[in-house]
Amino acid sequence: MKIAVCVSHVPDTATRVKIGADRKSIDPNGVTFIINPYDEYAVEEALKTKEKLGGDSLVYVISVGTDANKETLRKALAMGADEAILLKDDNPRDSFGIAGALADEIKSLGCELVFFGKQSVDYDDSIVGQITAEMLNYNCVHIVVDFKLDGNKITAEREIEGGREVIETELPAIITAQKGLNEPRYASLKGIMAAKKKVITEKPAAASTNFSEVIEMNLPAPKKPGRIIGTDSSAVPELVKLLREEAKVI
Repeated sequence: MKIAVCVSHVPDTATRVKIGADRKSIDPNGVTFIINPYDEYAVEEALKTKEKLGGDSLVYVISVGTDANKETLRKALAMGADEAILLKDDNPRDSFGIAGALADEIKSLGCELVFFGKQSVDYDDSIVGQITAEMLNYNCVHIVVDFKLDGNKITAEREIEGGREVIETELPAIITAQKGLNEPRYASLKGIMAAKKKVITEKPAAASTNFSEVIEMNLPAPKKPGRIIGTDSSAVPELVKLLREEAKVI
């Protein structure tokens, strides 16, 4: 079976972000980029599935972006993925544009099972997997925390508000991974050395239309300093008043 994993190259959430001179993107200077954390669960589940299936199963990792994305692709290769594909585009794409490029490549490869992270931690749109599934006419289960494949049948448990639900579907399918689905493996020294020798296939990303545009980025307003209303129960009435009239949280 051919299995695909779609991965994003994102800023580390611990990085202090600055707005770029164009006011539409972040300044990459001094920013540490990593594989999207949710995508690590997707890679791990693809590798586990390959190991279970055995035979001539292959895991492809695919990313849309610039040469910088190769760092993330090599991380996935070091974990155990077989082949990596960079769909090159130096211009920014919205979720629809990214999904279009991914769908075109997945169709070309003939992958029946595709894993995504449930969302990327940069824009947090959480829709690329679903859009890709719609473009390919694949079944889709989102925010998956348990996955089982039996022949052509998939049983997946997913998170919903207030609980979980179990979904049964069939291949071809797209699964978006949530934290808790598995414990991503660490890349071994052998895997890291092997990944350095593997060739990352570069292709131009399929043309696609953006349906949204970043007009301007702004950092959140700084938090107001805290205030001490009092030190005993006599301060409660004033505190309640401020919470109701100023903070408007009650």
